[in-house]
Amino acid sequence: MGNNLILDAMLPSEKITLYYFSGTGNAKAVAGWIEEEAKQKGVEIEVLNLAQTRRKGLATPASNQKIGFLSPTHGFNFPPIMLHFLFRFPKGNGNRVFVMNTRAGMKLGRFFLPGLSGMTLYLSALILLLKGYRIQALKAVDLPSNWISVHPGLRQKVIDSMKEKRKLETKTYAQKLVDGKQMLRGLYSLPVDLLITPIGILYYLLGRFFLAKTFIASKDCTACGLCDQSCPIGAIKVVDNRRFWTYKCENCMQCMNQCPERAIETAHGFVAFAIFVPETIVLFILSRVLNIEAVLLRLLPQLMVSIIMSLMEVALMMSVVFLGYRLMHFLMRFSLFERIFVLTSLTHWKFWRRYHFSGRRK
Repeated sequence: MGNNLILDAMLPSEKITLYYFSGTGNAKAVAGWIEEEAKQKGVEIEVLNLAQTRRKGLATPASNQKIGFLSPTHGFNFPPIMLHFLFRFPKGNGNRVFVMNTRAGMKLGRFFLPGLSGMTLYLSALILLLKGYRIQALKAVDLPSNWISVHPGLRQKVIDSMKEKRKLETKTYAQKLVDGKQMLRGLYSLPVDLLITPIGILYYLLGRFFLAKTFIASKDCTACGLCDQSCPIGAIKVVDNRRFWTYKCENCMQCMNQCPERAIETAHGFVAFAIFVPETIVLFILSRVLNIEAVLLRLLPQLMVSIIMSLMEVALMMSVVFLGYRLMHFLMRFSLFERIFVLTSLTHWKFWRRYHFSGRRK
């Protein structure tokens, strides 16, 4: 692996192909900054939006082709659209590659706080190394978080200062990248990233499906079609004349942050209910009434019983989420239930700001 990280001088004829995925525009902006610097240096570059690019059956890249992969961080990992693209990407000819992720940066007073990458860069680098590529650079870019389901958008003053700072940093980085310099600064945070890797695994296996079943469209929806037409994954469909989020959803937050009517909400009340029911009612019946845990302890070691009970809890919660979302979607047609679901959503209230890199938000 060490030999794969050794770089030769950049060939003058080297072409850059950059694949990116973006929800609310952070990664798209970074891709644009890199493209600007490459063109200024007279280097041929092709920037491809992964959501609009054929992702299967790609040809083996030419030997003089340098390839970049850029995407936001979802749950301390690349979102599945990028991760699966990497797994399917053709084997290389020793091509140099660079991997970049945008992640949730914050600001405390005058201090810019870094986000966390988790397994994002390291898993991607490992996949590419095994496919015969050489890693030139790993880079995280801290831009304003867009996960409005979890927290309100940042204040505009903070957003503007973060964008200005990261633009300058990225352009400087892009100049070195085009010149062929090796940059592995993403490795500096390895100890912390390894600690939160289990969260990334859980998000990929469970969390992303859970979040996909928390989005609703309120009565303020005008059926303009912007959300389902612009969804990069095509994860939103119309069921009973109301928007319905499928399990394909990447939780990129584009729909919620772009909706001109602020009609798309995260059903926080439903989320609390979905967690409360399995924890308190169903598991109480299984463990106390049916005494399942005591029965298993007679047959299996304590550790195995604990694992089984945890898996049962997760399975029950996901079942409640799946069935509950269907029920919630049905009940949304009645004004009383629609108001309950919407008013118990934090995203409904004005203090819960939206975010989009271009500033198109309300």
